[in-house]
Parts: sequence; C-alpha cells; structure tokens
Amino acid sequence: MKKIFLSIAIISSLFIGGCTSLDMKPISSISDANYWKSADQFDAFMTGLHTRFREHAYNFFLLGEARSDVFGDLPFGGEASQGMERFPYNTLNEENPGISNYGKFYENINQLNLMILRTSETEILTEEQKNYYLGQAYGIRAFYYFHILRSWGDAVITTEPTFTVDVSNMAKEASPAADVMTQIKADIEASINAFGSDYTIKGQKSMWSKAATLMLKGEVYLWSGKQMGGGNGDATVAKSALTDIQNNVSSLGLMEKFSDIFAYTEKGNKEIIFAFRNQLKEYDLWNGSFGGSFLPQRNYLSTYYDAATGEKFDLTKENRLGLIRLGIKKDNMDRYDDKDSRKLATLKGAYNKLEDGTLDLIGVFNYKYQGVQDAGDSRSLCDDYPIYRYADLLLMLAEAKAMLGESPAEEINAIRQRAYGENYDSETIGFPNQPNDKDINETILEERFKEFIMEGKRWYDLRRFGNEYVFEHTLAENGNTDKLLWPIDKTTLTNNPALNQTPGYKVAGAK
Repeated sequence: MKKIFLSIAIISSLFIGGCTSLDMKPISSISDANYWKSADQFDAFMTGLHTRFREHAYNFFLLGEARSDVFGDLPFGGEASQGMERFPYNTLNEENPGISNYGKFYENINQLNLMILRTSETEILTEEQKNYYLGQAYGIRAFYYFHILRSWGDAVITTEPTFTVDVSNMAKEASPAADVMTQIKADIEASINAFGSDYTIKGQKSMWSKAATLMLKGEVYLWSGKQMGGGNGDATVAKSALTDIQNNVSSLGLMEKFSDIFAYTEKGNKEIIFAFRNQLKEYDLWNGSFGGSFLPQRNYLSTYYDAATGEKFDLTKENRLGLIRLGIKKDNMDRYDDKDSRKLATLKGAYNKLEDGTLDLIGVFNYKYQGVQDAGDSRSLCDDYPIYRYADLLLMLAEAKAMLGESPAEEINAIRQRAYGENYDSETIGFPNQPNDKDINETILEERFKEFIMEGKRWYDLRRFGNEYVFEHTLAENGNTDKLLWPIDKTTLTNNPALNQTPGYKVAGAK
C-alpha cells in the first residue's frame, strides 16, 4: 500500500472532565503507515481533529453572521475598522474576500478523511470505538461542507486523504452545489448510522455527538427544504431529526436564566448540545479575535456612561476590554423589549450624558460573553462558543412545523417564557399575540435574532428564509443575488486554475 505522509496532531487527553490544554503538538512527517498502532493513538487523533475544528470557530462566526444586520455601525470609539466594514456593507471582492482559501477548512477535512479511512479498516479498535469515531468524523465533515455550501455554493469535494491539504493546489474542479448537498446528507446518514443507539455526549459537550449530527441534520434539511426544492418532505425530515434528540437525550433543556448559558462556571450546562471549549490560561474565544474586534478600548470606555448605574463606566468592574473593528448597530437595542432578559445579557450601551441629565446612546458592544476574572483587574475572555444549544432545537422545530402548516406556539412560547421570566404574559407576549406574529417567518427570524446574536447564525438564517429577507434586513445590494455568496480569493484562483470565480464577482484584471 502506498504510504501517505501527513502531519498528525498528537494531543493530551483534553475536553474530558475540566480539560487543561489544547496546544497542538504536531509531529512532522510521521509516516501514516507507522501510526494507528493503538487505541490511544486513534483517540489522540480524534482529539486533535477537535482542536483544529475549534481553530476554525472564528471563520464559522464570520461566515454565519458578520454580513448580517447585527453589524453596520462604525466603531463608536473611533478605531479603524481595517476592512471589516466590508462584511456588513457587503462590499467583498476578489481582492478583499473577507476569508481566504475557504477558511482553511480543507486542511481539517483532509484529516477527517484520513480518520475515516484508518478507522474503517482497523482491527485494533472495538466495534463500539470504531462506530463512535466514525460517527464523529462523518458528522464534523458534513458540518464543514455545509458551511462551504452556504458560503460558496459550488465547491471541491474530497473524501480521500492526500498529503496536499491546501485546496488551492488541488487542481480540481468544483462540484455543483447540488452534489455538495448530496455529500453532506450522505455524511450525515453515515454519522447517524455509525452512532447507532449511542447518544452519549462526551467532554462536557465539547466533543461531537449523535445529538450534534441530528442538530446538523435538522439545519441542513431546513436549508434544502427552503433553498433547494426539498419543500415539505425535507421539513418532515428536519422535524424528525430534532424530535429524535428530544426523545433520546432527556438531560437537555433550557437554562432558567438566559445569561447562565454562557457563564464560565456553567460550561457544558443542560442547554448546550455542542460547543467549542475554551479555558483560562489555555485558549481565548476565537483565539483572541473576540477581544481584538468586538470590545471597547480602556482609553475611551471610561468617558462614557453606563445606563445600569447612571455613572461613568468603572473599569475595575467593566474590564472586558479590547478593540472594536466591527460595530454592532445601536438600533438593535430597540429591537428588544425592556422586559426581555436577553437584551441586557446580550448588548451593552455606551452613553453620553446631556445637559438635562438624560443619557444619549452613542454605541453598543456585545455583553454575552463575560469571560472570567483573572489576576489583578484583568479579565480572560475564555468563554465557550456554542454551536448548537436547546433553544436552537426549539426554534428550528418551530420552523419545520410552520413549513408543514402545524402550530409552532409551544416552541416559540418556551423561548419567550424563559426570556421574559416573571414578566411573561401569554396574553400580550405569547405567540401569536405580538404584532409581528402575523408573519410566522418574521416571528421566527426575530426570535432567532434576539436569541443568537454573536453565535454565528443570523446571516445564514436570513439566507435560508429567502433572498427577500436578506435584502429587507441587511445592507446587501437589493436584487443582487449573486453577491450573497462569497468571492474566492485571488491566490486560490491562481493556484488552482480548475476553479472558477463565484458568479457575480469579477476575475482579477477584468473590467
């Protein structure tokens, strides 16, 4: 058998029971033929796959939210946006693609391909071990391809491991989007079949599981149902996948307090289905990009007022500091009812005080990820990044039911009851009694907006519901459907002449 040489990540046993370190220790040029000699090596490789998976979290976020109506204001502290304004302004192009080389997703896809191959053929593992690893690998691969499909449409499909992990050098044509979706659905079914009856969620919800694959299945079939002609048949499949989780993972549910979902002391709580795990002195959210692009600077925050106290910000307490490159629209504060607990747990306003003593909103920054107090007056931004949680299950289930002409009231009202707590009144707040409840699509989109800001979902949500919702809610050029996908960067096109630029974007040098 021809030897395949790959860089294999050997990592300590992490994620399990309060993990400590996620530093990858690549062993360069290890022969593939000399690896895979023990169950521990398979386990280390799978842990390494999750580590690389986490390294792509920021790109997942950018692809799923940065172009949406969450953002659009310039940094209120005067920082330079350094090109990040191109996301919400939807002015991406080949020279400024936002994300290059497909987010480097194919590097981990290649490793997943190797894991699938070696796990399928080994006799070292028990059948139970093999099936669990295969369930994880197929599920994560489907997750990657689903991001690629929604962002670039047509895409290269590779299911066999190779040494060349850079898609730019594959010299391989992209497959049609329909074929990419076929691959995604095939991987999902392979994952579900491999997991079988094993619904275990390991590593405090930081390891991929059958429940994660079923969440992905629900999301995929809602997309194909709305965007690829699947209609009610796909909505039925989505509903079945989501109720499968409800019927078989009884430990899941909504946290009573919205802010507790994201609290450092509540990692792996009952609402989380899958999250990227970050730990103090180990790994910060998005490897530091959260603080580096979404939080205000020390040198100006103290000059603004906090509406919660009526006084200027006290930086000994409000010490989540960094830089703002991508500004949240301050108008988003008004989209929340003041009785909705998600408002103050998601957004924080910075105000000037007028001569008459009233406060004037100047800007908004994210307040969902609080981090944890570190030494002195510093705060470490090491919150987990949730990919799937139970609120998402409920709102996707509501969406599937709505597509099928069924009532989504139970799921929507569960979300609203948690959001409003003691302020919940079914007569005025419950579905279908709010003003926007006349349009079920707008109802679900607005609940998802309020629930999932900074969780990488809003742009994908608008795209899934239809182009008209994108044009209504965002700064995308009205009617220019070609620009709703992402451009391929110049280097990738140069290195792989078999690729064509995404329709709607000019090839370098074109007039």
